[in-house]
Amino acid sequence: QLQLVQSGGGLIQPGGSLRLSCAASGFSLTEYEGGWFRQAPGKERELVGCITIDPPIFYYANSVKGRFNVSRDNAKNTVYLELNNVKSDDAGVYYCAIRQLGCHVDMNRWKYWGQGTQVTVSS
Repeated sequence: QLQLVQSGGGLIQPGGSLRLSCAASGFSLTEYEGGWFRQAPGKERELVGCITIDPPIFYYANSVKGRFNVSRDNAKNTVYLELNNVKSDDAGVYYCAIRQLGCHVDMNRWKYWGQGTQVTVSS
């Protein structure tokens, strides 16, 4: 069965770093764009980063550009989101998602979703 299983969330201090993982099973991630969305309390879910299939092309929201990094490991069938220089506004539930034919900012255009993982930013 097709699954996207997320891990790596947790508590982090402002300015710290964290890596989130999204491991696929039942299919190959190499044929899909990999997206990362963030949903803060009381706010809409927004695309923060995306990586296309090999060769990768990247998209980042302006709010995280230069701080977050999306990558993929084909051997592990996993997509990652690295959060660096974390701010309090980065807190929320992070979701990975996949689709085909390019990255898209509209969450309704994404086909499959991970279960989400909480990132808490606190000093």
